[in-house]
Amino acid sequence: MTEARESAGPQALRAPGTPCWVSLMAHRLTATEEFYGELFGWEFRPGPQQLGPYVRALLDGREVAGMGQLPPENRLPIAWTPYLASDDVDRTAEAVRLCGGTVAVGPLDAAEAGRLAIAADPSGAVFGIAQASAHPGPAVTGKPGTPAWNELVTFESKSAANFYETVFAYEEKPDACADGDRVTLCVDGHPVAGIRGTGASLPHHGGSHWTTYFEVADAADATARLVGLGGHVLEPPRDSARGRVAAVTDPEGARFALLERRG
Repeated sequence: MTEARESAGPQALRAPGTPCWVSLMAHRLTATEEFYGELFGWEFRPGPQQLGPYVRALLDGREVAGMGQLPPENRLPIAWTPYLASDDVDRTAEAVRLCGGTVAVGPLDAAEAGRLAIAADPSGAVFGIAQASAHPGPAVTGKPGTPAWNELVTFESKSAANFYETVFAYEEKPDACADGDRVTLCVDGHPVAGIRGTGASLPHHGGSHWTTYFEVADAADATARLVGLGGHVLEPPRDSARGRVAAVTDPEGARFALLERRG
């Protein structure tokens, strides 16, 4: 198990393109809090309310994720959304449009969280854009219950990588050690996210999507606990280059992954 590390939170200054926050919009917020609270040991406190009820998830008193409630009439698929850092959300949102993506929400100011937008790439995968405010908040990484990695699952990696590299100036690093169509996105030489092309096996329901990996101490134990809480297993724990991974959903169907690091 890796050692816990303190790092900057969702409002902190991050290099453009760096994943800086993850957020889930659900239909039943109270039930969703109970599920993730039991699964990861999270506690919750109110967050910005511009888009409706919203809470921040805390682990050991530090922010690790956010969760909001969708309006009853909104029947969009429930999904975890990674936010990618920008030093100018308005300029990044315009770059998204020019490169064939869409901007669904914002840019807008969200109190101390800074300036935000929610966008989709040309394949329809949804992601957020976050511009830091002047009041960074602490967070913790590298321990069970914290986001550990974000990966785009799409039809093929090349066109997706071209889009994200143009919008966020990522450096591309082909993943020569992995099987299949994979690319690693880097900022200043450091891996920050991945793209995995699945071809014909791309799920028809949901299509291209970002997956957030949450660290756990034991993937098998966490998977069993998740099922007991009403979640579902898409792929049971298996060994990967990053550790032991399970693909799962919460009771409302939001996909995410459990990652047990090795070494």
